[in-house]
Amino acid sequence: MERIEAELFTDPGNDAVVRLPPRHFPGVLIQGDSLSIIRGDIAEVVEACAQGDVDDAHEAATLLLAAFDALLDRYESALGAHGIERPYGPRP
Repeated sequence: MERIEAELFTDPGNDAVVRLPPRHFPGVLIQGDSLSIIRGDIAEVVEACAQGDVDDAHEAATLLLAAFDALLDRYESALGAHGIERPYGPRP
């Protein structure tokens, strides 16, 4: 294990925006339990698709997209608050 200093751009919650050296742009730190939940949500979409249940797959995917949009909103807000350009173009 290596100890380093990181820059924290948000509160240190489940999806903190941090920048690790020597990275130019910050990233999002997702806690392990939250990562496991996301994986479960994706598995739900895959299972619904495998069973041909388009309505359930669409509903689960819509919830997952909303969660990721909220995460991106938090990330973009943190970047904007610190005068940092996004490392990607506008969202579709």
